Amino acid sequence: MDPIVVAEAASTALVGAMATDAWRQARDGVVALWRRVHPERAEDVGDDLARLHEIVGDGEGGAEAGEAMARLWQLRLRDLLLADAELTTELTGRLARLTDEIVARNASAGDQGIGTQHLEAHATGEGRVYQAGRDLNVTER
Repeated sequence: MDPIVVAEAASTALVGAMATDAWRQARDGVVALWRRVHPERAEDVGDDLARLHEIVGDGEGGAEAGEAMARLWQLRLRDLLLADAELTTELTGRLARLTDEIVARNASAGDQGIGTQHLEAHATGEGRVYQAGRDLNVTER
């Protein structure tokens, strides 16, 4: 799988986990990845994640802060994955297992509306793309 796509998915999952019970596991997993490739930076990465977790926990910045953090971690994870190609495969497997756990947990709680999607679109010229995970109403005039 493409390291850039994996980094994007992982950063979104990481930021999403910051406000959940899965936070400690997500943080430890990211620090472990750094420890393998850049052991001298692993502690700093853990400290950075702790500071970001405090920001999310305080609700500072709202959705914009979460989006900014996801972009930041996407770049950091992309650089890490490009430095060690084996990590892309490993991280893809971890993300798949995490997704399976979340879906199973939600299914056992009676919520059948949770699943996974991957949407990708490319438009050229004056082409238009409309995508939705569910309902979509488009009115063009």
